[in-house]
Amino acid sequence: MSEQEFLQSEAGRWLVLSLLPRFGLRVREQVQANTESLTDLLLMNSATLKAMGLGSEAIELVHAWQSDATGHSKIQHALSIQQGCHQHGIVMIGQGHPDFPDALRHIHNAPLLLYGLGNTRLLQQDQLGVVGSRNATRQGLDHARRFAAELSNRGLLITSGLALGIDGAAHAGALDAGHPTVAVVGCGLDRLYPAQHRKLAHRIVENGLIVSEYPPGTQARAAHFPQRNRIISGLSRGVLVVEAGLKSGSLITARTALEQGREVFAIPGSVHSPVARGCHHLIKQGARLVETADDILEELGTWWSMQEKPASEPLSEPEVPDLDTREIAVFEALGYDPQSTDTLSLATGLPADQLMQALLLLELEGLAHSAPGGYLRVR
Repeated sequence: MSEQEFLQSEAGRWLVLSLLPRFGLRVREQVQANTESLTDLLLMNSATLKAMGLGSEAIELVHAWQSDATGHSKIQHALSIQQGCHQHGIVMIGQGHPDFPDALRHIHNAPLLLYGLGNTRLLQQDQLGVVGSRNATRQGLDHARRFAAELSNRGLLITSGLALGIDGAAHAGALDAGHPTVAVVGCGLDRLYPAQHRKLAHRIVENGLIVSEYPPGTQARAAHFPQRNRIISGLSRGVLVVEAGLKSGSLITARTALEQGREVFAIPGSVHSPVARGCHHLIKQGARLVETADDILEELGTWWSMQEKPASEPLSEPEVPDLDTREIAVFEALGYDPQSTDTLSLATGLPADQLMQALLLLELEGLAHSAPGGYLRVR
């Protein structure tokens, strides 16, 4: 495809629109009110463009596109993005693309263009956003994996943000259960962040989809993540918050979901846990308290396509490995709030050395772990 052919293509038109200077929401709404498609803007003359609210720089770029002026700086930038996409196998998904989901198209300040790596057809599937703390507890990570696996088995596509903590656990839970997952990132798809999730990102590309509204070459920046969050919720029928602090990006995602008319779900935790306070705040504000996958499915309604799939039992507790009498006593004495070794010693009657041996074995079995204030059970 020649440069001129690309610029005149559907993808080229949406790319040029995404690069228009000061093409904000107010101007877009004005154009949409007077045209069938935003791309019709590129066919207008100067007087009409000015009447629509476009500034001189934007009008200049439209004229450059109309005359195939490949020497114009913004046109050159568009062509360099196209080359980057071609080099890395990235697909451009403009609002006119058949895979661009209607649910996302109608949110406030919808992205004009997405960049995708993987199976873009997944964007048309029913999705549930799963978000939470980067500094998640082991119990939170386990919840994220298990809920993602169960909900994937029930027909929902799990969507998250590829961040450390809950996001990564949710993606891994869906993949490990044999299902695809969608990751929305706040950087270019050739600059995936964080580096610790490169292997996970490779699995997602092979078995799902990674999307971004940022072109190749864009580094991750703090300001990009709130923008990314609106896409996670915009793609989803609802958002499940697994763990979150009171001041966290997960609560921003939940608030955005409510503004977009999506359902919000939250898993409660210990009253002593900082990463449970955000979930408790959401529940106080009206979010659905979630204990099982069925809590989510019931709230979303029987009209949904996945309700045709056979229902499964609520998330079951994993089997506990064989333990001796001493370790069983310690495990039963543990709670989901941290308990000191002195408290556990009194509860079990074990001396300190035997108690610590039992706690070490329980940690190795994944049944307990240390936390500020003592030890708590994981399962």
